[in-house]
Amino acid sequence: MSGTIDGTHNDDGSQGTAASRLLSSTNIWSDPPSLPPAPEPAAAPRPAPIAQAPVTVEVAPRPAPIAPARARANLWPPRKLSLALQGGGTFAAFTWGVLERLLEEPSIAFDTIGGASAGTINALLLACGLAEGGREAARARLSRFWIRLMHEASFRSLMLIGGFSPAGSSVAFGPTLRSGQFDPFDLDPLRQALCRDINFAALRDAKCPKLLIAATRIRDGQQQIFGNDAITADVALASTCPPLVHCAVEIDGEAYWDGGFGGNPPLIKLAQQSTTADLLLVQVTPTRDSYVPITLAAIDRRLDQIAANAALKAEIAAIEWAQSHAAPALRLSTIAAEDSIEGLAQRSSTDLGRGFIRLLHRSGRDAAERWLGQGATGTEAQRASPASEPALA
Repeated sequence: MSGTIDGTHNDDGSQGTAASRLLSSTNIWSDPPSLPPAPEPAAAPRPAPIAQAPVTVEVAPRPAPIAPARARANLWPPRKLSLALQGGGTFAAFTWGVLERLLEEPSIAFDTIGGASAGTINALLLACGLAEGGREAARARLSRFWIRLMHEASFRSLMLIGGFSPAGSSVAFGPTLRSGQFDPFDLDPLRQALCRDINFAALRDAKCPKLLIAATRIRDGQQQIFGNDAITADVALASTCPPLVHCAVEIDGEAYWDGGFGGNPPLIKLAQQSTTADLLLVQVTPTRDSYVPITLAAIDRRLDQIAANAALKAEIAAIEWAQSHAAPALRLSTIAAEDSIEGLAQRSSTDLGRGFIRLLHRSGRDAAERWLGQGATGTEAQRASPASEPALA
């Protein structure tokens, strides 16, 4: 398993798929595409040949063409899948529903999982469960975490999933947060809560999927990616660290903030590191809003949503360029919460209401069901998702 992966350079020596190698070699995030070679000068026209009697030639039928190797990626649903899990406070309960439904498909294996902020917590819960007890253990671990989150409904709960955005927290706690003189929550209880739900030693097990966890390095604003061997409770805290609510998290002499600032989630790095051509992005922070905000709280909320998706949109554009120029076998799918929940842009990512969490969970399951059935026809594509509500006793 890889340790810390700095920036966007692939340094783990992995081969990956042909698509991921092509994506890496094109360096699409910095270098312009190379220009095509200049056409050769046209040759001088040859004199017209002398007319001859026509000759009849028997042409044997062509053999059927052999399907290219990448046609195997057209199987649906994919047999192997890499996941990019976006952060967004309690909106990440939608991802819980998506992952729960995917875990019910025994034919789908998980390759590489990338996450930032609340997406990091979902990624770690999924990977830890798979390493320790397989699909059922992963499903139980996710369910236990989110149900406990609903029951606690506390400041600690929101801190665990990066629920306080920079703008929202400045409104809630006032200008003293900007001065750096007030840290309303000690990191030790957060660390203990993470260790209660995640066995970080299991992340180094050979059965654990490859993990790419993003944090933002304060010194230069660069994205830092942590691999399995480097992931600790501090890394999880750094990836979910809202800068205006608690102090930066220091790891090996470097200070970090929430991973959502540099890549939410780290999509290009995931494409590079993945050994499968199929990538699934679970996007929970809304990109669209039909209303123009006029109150301070609404403006802050919308600014946070735009900022949370800015880096992701750039990475999606880079992936699309690679698909059309260098990596046609790469297949990126998106399951977006805003496509399933009307008016999500007006909801708060700090809402821990049980009804709202249940709505997000159920919508995630249904969205994953539709995604799994999109290659089916007839009644199979309309198959309803089995009811599976979290126990709230």
